[in-house]
Amino acid sequence: MEKAGELGYPVMLRPSFVLSGTAMRICHSDEDVREYAGYALSVAGDGSLFLDRYLSDAIEVDVDALCDGQNVHVAGVMEHIEEAGVHSGDSACALPPYTLSPSIVGRLSEQTIALAKALNVSGLINIQYAVKGDEIYVLEANPRASRTVPFVAKAVGAPIASIAAKIMAGKALTDFDLRHAEATRVAVKEAVFPFARFANVDPILGPEMRSTGEVMGWDDDFGTAFLKALIGAGVSLPTSGTAFVSVRDGDKPDIIDSVKSLVDMGFSIIATRGTAAHLREHGIDAKTVKKVLEGKPNIVDEILSGTVDLVFNTAAEAQSRKDSKSIRRTALTQNVPYLTTSSSSRAAVQAIRAIREKPLAVRSLQKA
Repeated sequence: MEKAGELGYPVMLRPSFVLSGTAMRICHSDEDVREYAGYALSVAGDGSLFLDRYLSDAIEVDVDALCDGQNVHVAGVMEHIEEAGVHSGDSACALPPYTLSPSIVGRLSEQTIALAKALNVSGLINIQYAVKGDEIYVLEANPRASRTVPFVAKAVGAPIASIAAKIMAGKALTDFDLRHAEATRVAVKEAVFPFARFANVDPILGPEMRSTGEVMGWDDDFGTAFLKALIGAGVSLPTSGTAFVSVRDGDKPDIIDSVKSLVDMGFSIIATRGTAAHLREHGIDAKTVKKVLEGKPNIVDEILSGTVDLVFNTAAEAQSRKDSKSIRRTALTQNVPYLTTSSSSRAAVQAIRAIREKPLAVRSLQKA
């Protein structure tokens, strides 16, 4: 707790020498450190913990590139839909990026080329960045194939893994024609989760990887591509009905535009007391519903009664996550779509708008 205080909250706490984000947690207070440190120590390979300052409200980016030690080809720049802090394997992502400016994307490519050359990579390299405003931070650089390579290969129409293997065997990057290896449409990768198969599991996302697969949606615009990815992952978004909104204080400003868009599309809004008050301050008619701890009838009762069609629910501190777990769990068991980050909520609104505006069409990967 002393070291966390020196870094300044929030901090990322994790055991040393683990994979897939095992026992990693974002801690917002001394209470959170107290809550999570014991478990993290119990799984640490050498009984030590690692603390990082956590970059709040940043956009995470994955970049895959090919390098032969001399030349570099940036195969794909993928913008995560969930903010930095959600494990890269659990976050949806879009190729090409759907909110980043061309300037930022260009700088990301430049830094990837510089890192690949400096590390003398032969084959593939995956670099994870965090973008906050105009600042770019390097999270990690892995000189190997990543789980994103099959997605990138399909999105840009090039056998990236095959080319990487040949480069590792001695071929030069210039031996391959990659002039047309670029995304001509928007591709969205979405993670598939096993939450429904396990009783009492909280389906909230964080730095510990929990997905067991992934799917891809592909179309001419981001909203439709994300919609297809959700359908592939077994999520069916409503086009009308009632949306429940309950978000942490830090997400309240970000959620306004998303909720306004839902209202414009005819949705009714219900929210917990604090969120409802904030929405009403911004001209949104929101009916107040009780939290579980505030008595009955509460939001869980509303979901069980079938009157809720969509859930936006974010939580930060350990206690607030515990308090809202029953909401997310009930939405899961009742097959009500739920989004647990403000960024994924915004993306879901774009997907709902897309399905309302035009019917879905299909096209084979071979007809890019």
